[in-house]
Amino acid sequence: MQALSFAVHIPLVCFGIAFPAMVVFMEWLGQRTGEAHYTAIAKRWSKVMITLFAAGVVTGTLLSFELGILWPGFMSTFGDVFGLAFGLEGFSFFIEAIFIGIYVYGWDRMSPKRHMLAGIPVMVTGFTGSWMVIAVNAWMNDPSGFDVVKGEVVNVEPWTALFANGHLWPQLIHMYLAGFIVVGFLLAAVYSYAWLKGRRGAYFRTALVVPLAIACLAAPTQLLIGDWAARTVADDQPIKLASFEGLYKTTEGAPETILGWYEPDGTIKYGIEIPKLLSLLAYHDPNATVQGLDTVPEEDRPPINVVRIAFQTMVGIGTGLAALAAWFLFVWFRKKRLPRTKWFYRAVVLAGPGAVAALIAGWVTTEVGRQPWVVYGVMKTEEAVTGAEGIVFGYGALVAVYVVLAAATFWVVRKIARTPFDDEIAALETGPPPADNASAATQGGDDVSR
Repeated sequence: MQALSFAVHIPLVCFGIAFPAMVVFMEWLGQRTGEAHYTAIAKRWSKVMITLFAAGVVTGTLLSFELGILWPGFMSTFGDVFGLAFGLEGFSFFIEAIFIGIYVYGWDRMSPKRHMLAGIPVMVTGFTGSWMVIAVNAWMNDPSGFDVVKGEVVNVEPWTALFANGHLWPQLIHMYLAGFIVVGFLLAAVYSYAWLKGRRGAYFRTALVVPLAIACLAAPTQLLIGDWAARTVADDQPIKLASFEGLYKTTEGAPETILGWYEPDGTIKYGIEIPKLLSLLAYHDPNATVQGLDTVPEEDRPPINVVRIAFQTMVGIGTGLAALAAWFLFVWFRKKRLPRTKWFYRAVVLAGPGAVAALIAGWVTTEVGRQPWVVYGVMKTEEAVTGAEGIVFGYGALVAVYVVLAAATFWVVRKIARTPFDDEIAALETGPPPADNASAATQGGDDVSR
């Protein structure tokens, strides 16, 4: 149930992290240039933003209940350690809820500057709320700030536990960039599809270029942050790293094995082995020693193939998104225009759901890779989770709730998308396309088939 809720909630978290910044940026462009289509995009996106925020409230509330109901051992033992973060996350949520209402319903009721300022708390709290939750997860990966004496958790230092552990910053920045990649490519996918259908006026051009440019700047950067996060795992969670790669024996100059299937005897079938690459990536030393799975009992290893497939899915899609970003950025900066082939726009359409798949695969890697521990090296999942019966009925009810929620959210967003444009914006869509002007970032000329 928790895994299902995470899979539904985490993409919505990305919109909480990144979407407010994109909406406010679009409003700022409108005020700066005086061109109506920027403001029109910001208005329409803000309606989508509050719709997704409402959906996130439902999924986030369910997750909160699940923490209490499904994880009694975890909550009762370590609540004093991480409770501070959830309290601060609650403050962030309430402030975000207040200002997102002011922002969305304040259009044309406040001065333009005051209205744009109302969007800043939405941006800030979208970040701080996710920061608190990731602080808890980082602590679960690198527990500190407490002692265990005769089975009791004592000497609790929550600030140290949550904000001074070594996994916080790589995880937080990794997730923050993922938020911009997911939202950027999802928005770009929608408008790229429209572009392929011939809708290339200023409104659609801008709505495509801005999120695409943001995602294309974030995607290559994510490779560097991902390397940082992986090396942190190598230092603190060596068995998780070994499960990423299916490395059974501790090896000096360990190879990287791409694809393949991990067998019970510790070998990988059908994989492509690259000598010394794992040591090089994990420790920046081709001859470094990498700890293998055989250093811990079998019951202390995660399910290897689940972790390997999730990890390689994340890395594979992330690399593909970075390549797509390089294509866009090369054409944009070298030729001062958008790519002209239809294959680029088709790839952008695929990049949206691909980014979501990479996001979920990344969280599967993090959570399943930590197994059998819920708090790494301290508490096993079987000690933390409920033993209550009837979970299957709760799971069925949860699926039903999410199906209804997804249908309602889709219906509302579709209705927003189909709202007719004002006459001024409609004229931009039916008039001649803007000139191929490289000086205007959001009016750069392209033209797949023009």
